[in-house]
Amino acid sequence: MVYQKRTKDQLAARVARDIHDGAYVNLGIGMPTLVANHIPAGREVILQSENGILGMGPAPAPGLEDYDLINAGKQPVTLLPGGAYFHHADSFAMMRGGHIDICVLGAFQVSATGDLANWSTGEASAIPAVGGAMDLAAGARQTWVMMDLLTRQGESKIVDKCSYPLTAIACVRRIYCDLATLECSPSGLKRVDMVEGLSHAELEQLVGLPIAR
Repeated sequence: MVYQKRTKDQLAARVARDIHDGAYVNLGIGMPTLVANHIPAGREVILQSENGILGMGPAPAPGLEDYDLINAGKQPVTLLPGGAYFHHADSFAMMRGGHIDICVLGAFQVSATGDLANWSTGEASAIPAVGGAMDLAAGARQTWVMMDLLTRQGESKIVDKCSYPLTAIACVRRIYCDLATLECSPSGLKRVDMVEGLSHAELEQLVGLPIAR
């Protein structure tokens, strides 16, 4: 059977499904911001943005954008009833102080044991982009990664050992990608789910590492 990759919105919905009611969550720049649009109805999830927002809502409808109300990636967002704005320093104190239940970040590489590399490829021409990733990876109670499984060159972003500069060590609990959801642990990878039509053997071949069922 031919398998079909999850779209970005399908992937965002898959991540949102696992966020528990009442969670305080930070969504990283890029693909993770889409998760805000897919929080299940009736579930209270308090979204925090590192530029100083608590109670962030989904993206505004076209034509209703307010560019004074943006997330850390400079995308227009909305504010839910009861939401608040505060100083950047207070936002980072929240992130570093263990007050975030889950952060959802993008990644260049994730190791099977949960090491994260997401701020630089190490290339001389690359522009490093640390942002709050190190603070979140060290301070959040859980770090989840949301990304495509393969690079444009067809190489797995899930590796035995990261070759790019590390953001944090053994911080990633789960990897949500376009083909599967995987858990990281000291003993390696474990499969949570995968797209229909993809076999376990094919997934292991794509990743290049053993994956427990």
